[in-house]
Amino acid sequence: MRRLLLPGSIALAICFLFSLPVSAGKINTSDFPLRVLILFRNGARHYHGNGGGMSSLEQVDGLGEADLFENGQPTGFDFNYTCSQPITPTPGLETFMARWKKPERVLQIVMPVMGGKPGDMNSCDLNVNLKQGTAYVRHNGGVVEEPAAEFKEWMIKHQYDPEHGKDLPATATSEQPATGQQGAAPEGAQQP
Repeated sequence: MRRLLLPGSIALAICFLFSLPVSAGKINTSDFPLRVLILFRNGARHYHGNGGGMSSLEQVDGLGEADLFENGQPTGFDFNYTCSQPITPTPGLETFMARWKKPERVLQIVMPVMGGKPGDMNSCDLNVNLKQGTAYVRHNGGVVEEPAAEFKEWMIKHQYDPEHGKDLPATATSEQPATGQQGAAPEGAQQP
């Protein structure tokens, strides 16, 4: 009987270790040269267990709209995702570090581990549909498309360059460009 319990216990322990999130931990920021600004996202949380204190978050899936900053150029994209934790909102115009997992199809972003130690990060894959020549901006409480060239002009004017650590515009406000209004601020810069 003991012979059966020991190998079974070891097998169970190994399965448990492999079920832990592999992406949690320290990351090398130089592996994530791109930046992603998420303007809208929603998600549904899926739990494992009966409810109450024994439930645990299994995954979160959803969709959204965002801007990718690559080689100094903004490109809007729609995305869907399935992650081990919710995509946490960032204040204002701050961005997530990102890299291509599958060029022009899957972006991998990193975000802080919820309830983790400072510096611990999780990754999340975004399945993307790029909007060439277009960027997303906040306007009147919503998200709208505008030509990427207009957004780029605004970036230059306000020295906004998230790929090089400039997540805040050089102006005193966190204004963003808005369709048809060069340099005008949409209402707030809050995440949904």
